[in-house]
Amino acid sequence: MNPMPLGEMPCDQFLAEYWQKKPLLIRNALPNVSSPVSAEVLAGLACEEEIESRIVIQHQSEKDWELKHGPFKESDFSTLPDSNWTLLVQAVDHWNPEAAKFLEQFTFIPRWRIDDLMISYACDGGGVGPHYDNYDVFLVQTSGKRKWEIGGIYNEDAPLLENLPVSILSDFSATESWVLEPGDILYVPAGFAHNGIAEGNGCITCSVGFRAPSHSEILREYTDFIGENLSEAMRYEDPDLLAQKNTGEISSQTIEKIQRILQKYTEDKESISNWFGRYITSPKYSQESDAFTQESEKTCTLDDLKMHLDSGKYIFRNESSRFAFKANDNNFILFVDGENFDKASNLNPLIETLCANIKFSKQDITQTDKNLTLLLKLLQRGSLYLAEI
Repeated sequence: MNPMPLGEMPCDQFLAEYWQKKPLLIRNALPNVSSPVSAEVLAGLACEEEIESRIVIQHQSEKDWELKHGPFKESDFSTLPDSNWTLLVQAVDHWNPEAAKFLEQFTFIPRWRIDDLMISYACDGGGVGPHYDNYDVFLVQTSGKRKWEIGGIYNEDAPLLENLPVSILSDFSATESWVLEPGDILYVPAGFAHNGIAEGNGCITCSVGFRAPSHSEILREYTDFIGENLSEAMRYEDPDLLAQKNTGEISSQTIEKIQRILQKYTEDKESISNWFGRYITSPKYSQESDAFTQESEKTCTLDDLKMHLDSGKYIFRNESSRFAFKANDNNFILFVDGENFDKASNLNPLIETLCANIKFSKQDITQTDKNLTLLLKLLQRGSLYLAEI
């Protein structure tokens, strides 16, 4: 695993003093850093239909902004102004192995919390305006320079400039500012206003974003999961019903019964674990789920797998796949791309390996029948792939 990009700061200190508490600038955190992709490759990705991308342009005034969504054509880039624009490409790690490897430096935060790696290219003056995010982010400068300004804490009630295609804070006031150069990292907790402006051309910033599902999303997704697995025969019951003075009243006893029904399912830790593991490993984009289905039609065999491992070649995790596990007594439950897999204690070491790494060789895997069967299942569904290296 790559070293943590926290300079000399221990992980425990960062988590205790900064994580979701206050911003942190780390100078020369990655002294030999380079962007996982070049500006040309990034532009090429922005031309792909299945990849989320956008261009933000600021024109003459602070209230004159333009937003363009990809996919783009090569000719679109030749029509851009000489300054004050930014190209942003989302989830580059899903499409580029080097970008996926770049994220490995940030796995001191639980891997299931990592959302994706967004990479932006900006020319002089380019930015997206002062804003805040609902998630934590590490802003890694990999090329050129960018000035970052940090402001106060905001929420959904924050005042925004009106009639703009992008969300820009109308009352932003910087409390601190720094110019980041290659290797510098700025950590910004959720809710903190920030504003990045490229100084000069060739500015490339890698944004490591983290998943932070809203409470409303958690409740909706969990209740949908529970509801889909309940029999219609399970109904509200009141055999202890008493006569009421007013037939239109909803009694306090009724509310208590409803509360007990809800508590029954929110107190079921096994159901919560099964749901959350599937939910948090679900593919980020629907087309990725479709791609897994298509990959499952590949005809990799057990003999192919054994031969590949014995030749010293690697197995890689699909860059867009999500792996996680839950320790359940002596057995680990493996969750991959929204599904859970059979648990057995003799699979625990393999499950740990699969969830902790992005590539594996013969030295990492004990070739038991159960291990090979699980690997083959993941290969056939497209969550793993065989690499010719």
